[in-house]
Amino acid sequence: MDNRFSSADLEFQQEVRAFFASEFTDEIKELIATSEETKAPAVKWQKILHKKGWVAPDWPEKFGGTGWSPVQKYIFESERCLAGAPDVVPFGLRMVGPVIFTFGNDEQQQRFLPRILESEDWWCQGYSEPGAGSDLAALQTKAVRDGDDYIVNGAKIWTTYAQHADWIFCLVRTGNFEKRQQGISFLLIDMNSDGIQVNPIHTIDNHHSLNEVVFENVRVPVENLIGVENQGWTYAKALLAHERTSIAGVADSKRWLMDIKEIAKQQSNADGTLFDDPLIQQRFSDIEIELMALEFMELRVLAKLSSGETPGPESSLLKIKGTEIQQALQELRMQVIGAYSGSLRIDQFNNDLQQQGSYARKEYMYGRAATIYGGSNEVQRNVIAKAVLGL
Repeated sequence: MDNRFSSADLEFQQEVRAFFASEFTDEIKELIATSEETKAPAVKWQKILHKKGWVAPDWPEKFGGTGWSPVQKYIFESERCLAGAPDVVPFGLRMVGPVIFTFGNDEQQQRFLPRILESEDWWCQGYSEPGAGSDLAALQTKAVRDGDDYIVNGAKIWTTYAQHADWIFCLVRTGNFEKRQQGISFLLIDMNSDGIQVNPIHTIDNHHSLNEVVFENVRVPVENLIGVENQGWTYAKALLAHERTSIAGVADSKRWLMDIKEIAKQQSNADGTLFDDPLIQQRFSDIEIELMALEFMELRVLAKLSSGETPGPESSLLKIKGTEIQQALQELRMQVIGAYSGSLRIDQFNNDLQQQGSYARKEYMYGRAATIYGGSNEVQRNVIAKAVLGL
């Protein structure tokens, strides 16, 4: 594979770099770093991206996408991470948006897509249930047709940012068939509807991003059904493929690797710095080699997406290896900061040692869930076995 950039790609790289230098200002950085609220900083940044026309690179141009090549998407992600800019919140732009422009009708596309692009509507995902997590086909939230409405009863769990959401896209059971994947429909539900209760779930890092969402006789217009009733599993699989691809987080892992290297270079020990330790160098090398292989796999998936194809088992491979690398980096950061924190030269960093350590601990604790959400890695191995090996 020839991975050299063309002159046009290099020009694009400079354009992207200049954009982040001018638009990702110190004010926005400070807002993101210090705000206790999640929504306002994210919306502010996404509106800047939308104004530039860069908030939805994977969308078709006719719906507001960029029309970028796989290389341009790769360049954009790399420059975003080098600048330290946050990724977009995925639920609207990378999950339900592609489902709507692929399977939704014209009215749904006109109603929802512009507001997703403009960050006017904040979405959350209603898939997992208390008794149906990795075994998603076991979901029991029911939607019963009543005239022009569905009546929805049930509960969803581990629902990220439901406390901020305007809408939730849900998998609900509308029919009973021998095969569990049948009889599932894909509904868009207004979170301001009567009968919805959001119960917070505080995770081990003392952060509130997850929730339980309970539906009690919630009326949802039939016009909010995506596609055909009882065919929601098909749409859900397409959405999950996009989600798992983005969970890989290659560009972010590259940035974390650079940051941890810099911390190690500032750690003094008997032989010079921690970065000079052969065992530490081996840890960095092992992760870097795996990350390089993952990066080339991601480029292949980007090429498929740009040609109009849907990611297949590659998305599961990306999810497995991407989350394993993320956890390896989180463990390495904890070791580098924790074991050698006494010799860290604090003046080398924007944050003091306590802040660095606090960030590392929170990142490590929350990161334990990375191999579970988006479909556990054990389930992804089954997906790969079935798709690739025919098992």
